[in-house]
Amino acid sequence: MKKIDNVKEFVEKIDATKKVNPKDLSSDQDLTIAIMNLISIEEHLVFSGAKTGKTAYYDLIEEVRNMRKELMLKVIPAYEGEVWCISKHLLASSMRLMEVGTKQQSLKHPEEAYKLFNKAYDLYCLFWGLNMNMLDIKDVKWIEDKQEDIKKLSDKLDEVMPAPEVKEEPKVGALSKMKSFVRKAVDCCIE
Repeated sequence: MKKIDNVKEFVEKIDATKKVNPKDLSSDQDLTIAIMNLISIEEHLVFSGAKTGKTAYYDLIEEVRNMRKELMLKVIPAYEGEVWCISKHLLASSMRLMEVGTKQQSLKHPEEAYKLFNKAYDLYCLFWGLNMNMLDIKDVKWIEDKQEDIKKLSDKLDEVMPAPEVKEEPKVGALSKMKSFVRKAVDCCIE
């Protein structure tokens, strides 16, 4: 797995795989948002079926799921192991965090909303990093679910991914580099 060192190489890699217009990264970004919404529709169909007792909601799930899978293949044409499923859950989690963030905003809790929006964006960047081979899986380590380990990890994540109101020099870790790539490369305003 070759590491991508700069934005130009990142853009070229995407272009080489599926782009007609070499600067059109926005269609994949739009497609991932559509996929997020399809995942959300699948979830809502399950809950609507359960709440109402109407199986017609359940009957729609397969059609929506097949559409979501078809569209995911456009963004993730090749993958290994559990990358497909991880990708789906990264997008779904990102979408949910955005929704919870907007609810916090409407409840007049902007600081909490900002944190949730940042976490949503972090997950979105992880999706792109995973699917553009920007993550080296060898560097990912398993930790036991011990309270002190979870606290250390949470503190470390807060250091690397501060909320926007924190004014400090950005860290130069792998995730911050990936976020920088995504900010520059996946730009919906490029035409």
